[in-house]
Amino acid sequence: MIHSLFLINCSGDIFLEKHWKSVVSQSVCDYFFEAQEKAADVENVPPVISTPHHYLISIYRDKLFFVSVIQTEVPPLFVIEFLHRVADTFQVGSSNVGDTLPTGQLSNIPWRRAGVKYTNNEAYFDVVEEIDAIIDKSGSTVFAEIQGVIDACIKLSGMPDLSLSFMNPRLLDDVSFHPCIRFKRWESERVLSFIPPDGNFRLISYRVSSQNLVAIPVYVKHSISFKENSSCGRFDITIGPKQNMGKTIEGITVTVHMPKVVLNMNLTTTQGSYTFDPVTKVLTWDVGKITPQKLPSLKGLVNLQSGAPKPEENPSLNIQFKIQQLAISGLKVNRLDMYGEKYKPFKGVKYVTKAGKFQVRT
Repeated sequence: MIHSLFLINCSGDIFLEKHWKSVVSQSVCDYFFEAQEKAADVENVPPVISTPHHYLISIYRDKLFFVSVIQTEVPPLFVIEFLHRVADTFQVGSSNVGDTLPTGQLSNIPWRRAGVKYTNNEAYFDVVEEIDAIIDKSGSTVFAEIQGVIDACIKLSGMPDLSLSFMNPRLLDDVSFHPCIRFKRWESERVLSFIPPDGNFRLISYRVSSQNLVAIPVYVKHSISFKENSSCGRFDITIGPKQNMGKTIEGITVTVHMPKVVLNMNLTTTQGSYTFDPVTKVLTWDVGKITPQKLPSLKGLVNLQSGAPKPEENPSLNIQFKIQQLAISGLKVNRLDMYGEKYKPFKGVKYVTKAGKFQVRT
């Protein structure tokens, strides 16, 4: 029923949070802070606040707000009673902390310390996407999904306030945010607005699950056959670029778990090298990168156990690859703006696409 609970003081600091299911970003409290600003007095903050995806139900006790996050409609009085029980367990007494704290250690932003200084101010972002796909023997896509992340490396002095915008943000599904993201700004404008932590952190993770938006960057022509009552078979695969937006596909590896009746393989490759382990029956072809002028192929004979029945089904091909400077979803950063500081930082964005679980059925 209650998804998350945030404890907030009168200064607007979230100093304690508890999640019973998945983690809800602190940015959901922006709706509460907005209602708090409109209220003439802390006692007048509405106890129930409706947001696009949640309900915020809160009480005010001993100079603290107890704010619960609810995802479905529930009787508010039931939740309020529960919050009062929680508040009863807190014994609010005097603090032993002195009035003076060391400078440069604390700020009103929980994830960023004050007084950060750098000689070179830099903000770099890595957009990394992995394609999970299943391709059937005819080359049609059975399943395709992109799992993406944006990792940040922020080395900026002071207390910078950043805004990161995209050319096409609406293709993103199921986005998970770092707590620094202002969720309300994302909901209304599809802009990532945040005061960043110092150093390396994951800004967002996301999915692109609509199959018509998932480009398949490689294709495989394959012919794998085993004859009945025969001690040999044929193996022939060729790999080529498909929807790669003009970028080079590199680091290609094809792994095939051959049937148990396979004794050995005598193959010839036009590119790269292959190995076959007769114990595990795993064929590994290290292709390297594709040049469209000459497509890499691997073909030859498969030696089978004499008298063994023909394999019931052909093996699947598991493919790994990497494409630099490309987000296969088409996601592109439009611009990064900085507010609150006067210097001009170095900024950069790198893109990379990798195969996740990428399988071609034969």
